[in-house]
Amino acid sequence: MYPAGIRPYRGIHGIWYFGQPYPQLFPPVVFKSRTDVVHESYKGRTKLLGDLHQRNCTLLINNVGLEHSGRYYFRADLGGANMYTYPDFSELKVLDQPNIDVPEEIVSDESLELTCYAPDNCPDMTPEIEWMYTDYLPDPAFSPEVTYPNTTLVYERLISLDVKYAPRSVWVNVSSEVMEGSSVALHCEVDSNPAPRISWLFGEKELLWDTASNLSLSLEDVTPSEEGIYTCVGDNGYGIMNTSLYLAVKYPPREPVVNESMTVQEGSSLSLHCSTQGSPAPTLTWLKDGELVGTITAEELSVLELKDISPQADGHYRCLAENEHGRASSSLNISVEYAPVLLEESKCTVVREGVQCVCIASGNPEPIIEFYLPDLNITINETDNRYNYYTHTDGQTSTAMIKLREKGERSDNNGPAVNVHCSFSNTYGRESILLELQQEKKYLMAVIVGTIGGVAVIAFIIAAVRYVGHNNKKENGSPRQDVILENPALYYSAVKKDKHNLRKKVGDDSDFQPVGPVGAMERQELNYASLEFGRGWSRGEGSSGRGDDGSTYTEIRTK
Repeated sequence: MYPAGIRPYRGIHGIWYFGQPYPQLFPPVVFKSRTDVVHESYKGRTKLLGDLHQRNCTLLINNVGLEHSGRYYFRADLGGANMYTYPDFSELKVLDQPNIDVPEEIVSDESLELTCYAPDNCPDMTPEIEWMYTDYLPDPAFSPEVTYPNTTLVYERLISLDVKYAPRSVWVNVSSEVMEGSSVALHCEVDSNPAPRISWLFGEKELLWDTASNLSLSLEDVTPSEEGIYTCVGDNGYGIMNTSLYLAVKYPPREPVVNESMTVQEGSSLSLHCSTQGSPAPTLTWLKDGELVGTITAEELSVLELKDISPQADGHYRCLAENEHGRASSSLNISVEYAPVLLEESKCTVVREGVQCVCIASGNPEPIIEFYLPDLNITINETDNRYNYYTHTDGQTSTAMIKLREKGERSDNNGPAVNVHCSFSNTYGRESILLELQQEKKYLMAVIVGTIGGVAVIAFIIAAVRYVGHNNKKENGSPRQDVILENPALYYSAVKKDKHNLRKKVGDDSDFQPVGPVGAMERQELNYASLEFGRGWSRGEGSSGRGDDGSTYTEIRTK
């Protein structure tokens, strides 16, 4: 059917599809009115019996096979945008044998009615039905039935039999899946006469039996050990029959079994094994320090091969098992032992106090670091508290530092000459390296700024003295009047490099304390210098000495 107001453009084109009504899903083409391009399985088998202009799209399919069972959809193309796909369908069911209706309940010594029928949908091919193998039946009664369309004529022929027979069908649940811990019921029905003895078997073990036409087996709190084949057996003395089903128990992965944590040597090889159980079979993934290593496998065993192990293989390894019902993991640690190596941060640096040497080495076991001064033939290690020896260990990295008060003799290039060897060792090796001496930029800047600042302070003091002397001469009229500064406030001036500058070593514990007046000041950066003069007072002869309060002074005289 299509709207009456539509006038087909260049005729009507019809298409029959199999399985789907929408062309964009590419269903098999059964018939096309304009071309012969159809699906391979319908070539030479289809013919349009209806007239599309009369809105009749009846289709004939010849030589039908079981593969042609399914739904058929029609699409009309009236030209232009007038194309229609109809959601209604014709469903074709192809049988490979006649149907025989059997009552659900068959009782011994009672009559049995069997009805045989076959469809008649093929033009020019009307089926003929007859019963076979009836000669041995005692007094069979036949009742044929034939009907004709568009009439009230009915022809019947029935048969009634009293039959005792062995089980001919055993029906059970289809194979099913259940979750671990849940409950499930397995049903079995047996068609036989008389009623059979029904039993449920798991493997070779009989779980339940009864004499009846049906029997159900209930399983509570199912475990994975109950997964397997269950068989229902029916036996009524005339024969025996059985049917089986498979019960699958699903559960999340169990905690994987992995290697124990271990220590290996650099350059060796290692196999890490991870095994688990789960249903469905879980995927296994190896992670190192949270990053994926190796490949993901969908088996119950995964092996991670580590070849020619380097120090970078050291870390935390985790095997992760996952399926749609959950996840589980197990971990181990691998410690890689290797000979120590010197890190590039190792060097000697000129600082304000002298020379500071730092040696940093990485290794497993952690390296032991010593300093050797070849000019003095002295070895400095953690048992020697001279030279402010300091050491620290962080994992597989060891750091050692010493401070040399003397900067050494000048070399030909006017730089300090210092020979310091760093020796580092562990179980797998020992090495000694001459540390490179580097001039610290901040220290050089401090020397330059300090020199310029010192010259400026001296110039300022000279100008201040002349100014005070000149004023006192004018006020007192005496060229020999002495002026004593009362508690002059002199602030220290410096450019500090770090918190250890302006400190000195005190005592045997190598502690450092601030030097001079700066010790009473707050620990802050100073970038200025000032000289304050309070009021003066007269003193007798004498140019210097110590005051009553213990302070040291120097007199400034006017001329």
